[in-house]
Amino acid sequence: MATLTLNGIARHLRKLDICMMVTQSPRGVLNSRPMSNNGDVSYKGDSYFFTYEGSKKIKDITANPQVSLNFEGEKEMYISITGKAKLIRNRAQLEEHWLDSLKQWFKQGLDTPGIVLIHVKGSKLSYWQKNKQGELKITG
Repeated sequence: MATLTLNGIARHLRKLDICMMVTQSPRGVLNSRPMSNNGDVSYKGDSYFFTYEGSKKIKDITANPQVSLNFEGEKEMYISITGKAKLIRNRAQLEEHWLDSLKQWFKQGLDTPGIVLIHVKGSKLSYWQKNKQGELKITG
């Protein structure tokens, strides 16, 4: 069975925008929601997502930073990334990951009240594509 490298997986991720982010509530309930990776797909283990400070996912991440990101791609490619989320509120770091297309959700851009960036540092990546499957530990 053929295996893929992190660079090979990154090529697949470049074509994907939406994933399902899974968090765990303080009471242990799993919560899933679609999230855009904002075109930030030079994947080396880091994923970034803009959201609002008062959202349920922020409460979940504050209580338990372990998350799962699940992608579905072309040609029956499925990717699951588990890792630890960190919340970023620093303006300079927000600017590094901002795209003008995000104004559809954040009308005032980076001046939108309560805007926050979720940084997920992946630790394990699993993939499936037809007869290929594998798991990669992400380091760095």
